[in-house]
Amino acid sequence: KCGMSPAGPAWPRLRVLQALWALLVVLLAPWRLWAIKNTQECTWQVVLNNFETVGKKDASDRFVDQEPLYTVDKVFSLLVDAPIDPDETYLGFPYYLKINYSCKGESSEALVRKGHLTGLKPVVLVTFQSPVNFHRWKIEQLQIQMEAAPFRSKERCNAEEVCLMSWYTPMPIKNGSVVMRVDVSSNGLGPFIPNKRFRVNINGFLERQRDNTLQFTVGNELFNLIPRYFVNVPSRPLWYTVDQAPVFILGGIPEEKAILLTDTNFKDFFLVELSIDSCWVGSFYCPPTSFTATIYDAIATESTLFIRQNQLIYYFTGTYTTLHESNRGSERWVRVLANECIKKLCPVHFHSNGSEYVMALTTGKHEGYVHFGTITDGRVSFELLPRQRSVCNGILVSDYLVVLYTIPEFIPDARGLEFLMVLGTESYTNFPMVPKGMSYNPYNNLLFIWGNFLLQSYNSENFIYLADFPKELSIKYLVNSFYGDTAIVTETEEIWYLLEGSYQVYKLFPSKGWEVHVSLQVMQQSSLYAPNETMVTLFYEDHRLYQLVYLIDNQQGRLVKRLVPVEQLLMYQQISTDYLLERQGSHLTLSFTNFCPFTVMRLRDLPNPQIYTRQERYRAQPPRVLEPGGFHSDNSLAVYQGLVYYLLWLHSKYDKPYADPVHDPTWRWWKNKKQDQDYYFYLASNWRSAGSVHVDMASYEKIYDLKAENELPERIFLDKGTSYRFSVFLTAGEPEPLCTVSGPSFQVQSKVGLAVVLADPECIEAVVKEKVLVNRNSVLFWVTLSDKRFCFDQGISGHHLMKTSMLLKVVGSSGHCFQNTHQGPRMQGNLMVPVLIGCPPGKRLAFDITYTLEYNRLQNKHYFDCVHVDPEMPCFLFRDIFYPFFLIQDLVTGDSGSFQGSYVLKVVGGGPTLDTIKEYSEEDIYRFNSPLDKTGSLIWTTRNTTTTEDSAFNILSHNSLGIEWLCMENSPCHDTIPHSIFASEFFFKVLVSNRGVDKSTYCDYQLTFQLHIHGLPLSARRAFLILMVSASLIVGLVILYVISCLLSPYVVKVCNVLCWKINNIVAWESYIYSVASDTRAFSNTSGTKSGESSGGISRVVSMVAGENKTDTKETLRKKPIS
Repeated sequence: KCGMSPAGPAWPRLRVLQALWALLVVLLAPWRLWAIKNTQECTWQVVLNNFETVGKKDASDRFVDQEPLYTVDKVFSLLVDAPIDPDETYLGFPYYLKINYSCKGESSEALVRKGHLTGLKPVVLVTFQSPVNFHRWKIEQLQIQMEAAPFRSKERCNAEEVCLMSWYTPMPIKNGSVVMRVDVSSNGLGPFIPNKRFRVNINGFLERQRDNTLQFTVGNELFNLIPRYFVNVPSRPLWYTVDQAPVFILGGIPEEKAILLTDTNFKDFFLVELSIDSCWVGSFYCPPTSFTATIYDAIATESTLFIRQNQLIYYFTGTYTTLHESNRGSERWVRVLANECIKKLCPVHFHSNGSEYVMALTTGKHEGYVHFGTITDGRVSFELLPRQRSVCNGILVSDYLVVLYTIPEFIPDARGLEFLMVLGTESYTNFPMVPKGMSYNPYNNLLFIWGNFLLQSYNSENFIYLADFPKELSIKYLVNSFYGDTAIVTETEEIWYLLEGSYQVYKLFPSKGWEVHVSLQVMQQSSLYAPNETMVTLFYEDHRLYQLVYLIDNQQGRLVKRLVPVEQLLMYQQISTDYLLERQGSHLTLSFTNFCPFTVMRLRDLPNPQIYTRQERYRAQPPRVLEPGGFHSDNSLAVYQGLVYYLLWLHSKYDKPYADPVHDPTWRWWKNKKQDQDYYFYLASNWRSAGSVHVDMASYEKIYDLKAENELPERIFLDKGTSYRFSVFLTAGEPEPLCTVSGPSFQVQSKVGLAVVLADPECIEAVVKEKVLVNRNSVLFWVTLSDKRFCFDQGISGHHLMKTSMLLKVVGSSGHCFQNTHQGPRMQGNLMVPVLIGCPPGKRLAFDITYTLEYNRLQNKHYFDCVHVDPEMPCFLFRDIFYPFFLIQDLVTGDSGSFQGSYVLKVVGGGPTLDTIKEYSEEDIYRFNSPLDKTGSLIWTTRNTTTTEDSAFNILSHNSLGIEWLCMENSPCHDTIPHSIFASEFFFKVLVSNRGVDKSTYCDYQLTFQLHIHGLPLSARRAFLILMVSASLIVGLVILYVISCLLSPYVVKVCNVLCWKINNIVAWESYIYSVASDTRAFSNTSGTKSGESSGGISRVVSMVAGENKTDTKETLRKKPIS
């Protein structure tokens, strides 16, 4: 029988020999139990160690210390013959990551030794979460990939080589980031160990005491989990800023001012009693109803915790020096809105404009108002909204208040439909609608209004009623993954599930699927399930749904975090309800309905991800150690710390205005050492490296060529007009006989269809082209996602990006298609990808100093640098035409090319020296740069005639005619006084921006750099003054020279006479001294004889002096005058 069959489910046949439920247990067992029998169930283990606990067994630390360590530099001083700069100061991070692995049923110590001997080396990928405050920190998606180093334990060991060992890597810290994801994978050698992700976050609410113990700053830790805290206590939502909160808190512990606090997403946790005053302030506008110590609402942000107890709101800011550059942590809980009556504290899940937000709903005198809280750098402020009137005083449309939708009074009558568009013309039941809350996803614009009903809308105007959710239940809270999945928790602690793109709501707990899953887990003796359990909260992590559950097993209570296997539960429910038993002869045939329209789904032709994900990645390997077993020492690990720190320091310092000749942050590190690379390798090969450590320069680099992994990226950034293109390969279900006139191509297409749903079709567009592969019973869809070029204004790189999304959906696959993996089944057919429109992170404008110097030398036929040469800031001559060139550098892909767009150049500051540079006011900037200036203040001009729309500034480009320096009379660089005998010089602070003049990109490239100009001319007045003074000095020197020449003979004679007289005086003094000495020799003779002798001597001396005087006069008379 031949005919054209419509698309529909297939009914494959499967023979069985046992009863139905026994077969179901086998079919529903985890895939790896029957598909990979010989594969061990292994998992990675990661803990944090500080320098003192490295090598100690069972040692672990909390992430508290945030300051770098200077002790590492002492180790680098030993590396006297290594490719490092001895003048640099090498720092280290305060922690290491200690890595082990374990397999089910085997000793972890033996496994680690075996892995090391078989070549296993863990590869650690640390991903830093970008900061909230982009005004202080640069927005970037940064990763560093490190290979772990083997290290012997310091415990006593009787073995010859090793007893205990682990692998270690530095745990890096980045300013502006307090949330880190650590992904551990294998290098491909040794046993198969699945990749695993860990959360390693900084806990700013712990402080180290003098005795090196840790203590909470928010309160006191409690060590006893009393059952009454959790048993039969209703679950509560977990509220935090998505992807930004390093610490989660959860209240709701009855009659206790205590919270659960975790910095590992509840892998472990603390019970903390808060140090708050627990006051109750009642008044006529806030009537006291009941008093309780319970913390009802708790919200965690990047650095601040918020709680509500009764009607009071408190907040506490943690100590995060990596965020605030100073200690801004609170000393105690701070009460805010003390005079208000707060009935509810609500979170805002996403940050915006460099801040985070919370909302406090009021009752009493301010009923209908909202206190909107803003958190910026740990500072908290509240604003009362709406500004004009309360929403309770009449719902009126105003500048501050807009009515989007009026909720119907009663629940619509769906009449057996899965969903119903609420238009106002439908019939209604007698059940009143009781709204309790709203939830909004900014990526897909999906708004939920919920209570004893569930309404959804993509435009906040047209709502759809989801009739699968029973009106007899009431929703307590929603949990959104923001990637297309939503979990619903009711007042009776039921869990429901909704997948974006479908209108069917699935019941996960309690359900038949849940019963089957729990039975299988009990058979496997899982420790995550118990007969008596209470759900504490429900939350998403890495797109997977998790429960925090309190279990009581054998009279022992404990809190555990476990995965909610949504895919398995849906499979179990589907199989347990949609089956058919048919008797064929003497046996039964069991048939299952396969609702999935395809058997194979693959993503192909995916482009390299980095250009779209904007993920920057560095690679670092441990230094090579000259040790036979390959084990590292404390010194070699310290060297590893210093190298990783220096690598990330180079990354942070690379964002400078002057572009390097090579576009790579590591170029400066090794540029003077590369020529000696063979020499260092020779030393290492001959075991002669200093400190027994060899640093390989090629092991520290930036990676620009990451390959796609056959899955859509976590997010996509689109610049103006850019596109993302890939293909989807779908193989239809089992083919049926094809003998119709329409041909087989129609059969394949009728079974498989691909839909692309765009959250903002006015901003992005998707083009889908299909190719039918008849011989393979498959269809190949080419999907191109493009930006429409007009939904975003220009912005700074990574700032104010527009959130939207693309949903890729195979028609009829929602909740029906699953793929088996080694980690369990995974849902197929629905792929939601967030899309961010704007200027992507990692793009910048840089001054191309290399080509600018080359081109200026070519055009001006010469180049004169300053007398004192600065290689980092070359000089340009004032009288030369200045031709600037700029580069667009992509820090993610490594691309660097000439900026071809238009830009505006302004001098925004300047000074005769670097220390005296001052900023100019807006008025001064206009006068110094505008061609419309009439005050004689222009600093520069150009022959280009293109200007901005208001003609206020010139528009330049890469092919402009250059800049001519003027420094007119009223400009700051006019008449600059030189500080030495060399020509005057001036430092300009220049701003270059393409905002408003370049329509080729969403990026507002803003570059501020300093330009050194020398050879500035003096003013005419000062030049004339200097000329007159110089001429006067020269004339005076000439006259003085002539006079000295004429008077020189007389001066010589006078000098000779003076010299002769000085000689005579010296001789006379000498003679007197000798005579006096002779007189003292005859001091014993008689007085008379002495007197006569003295008189005689006096007369003799007088006669001699007279004769000498007469002779001198005669000599002067006889000497001729020349």
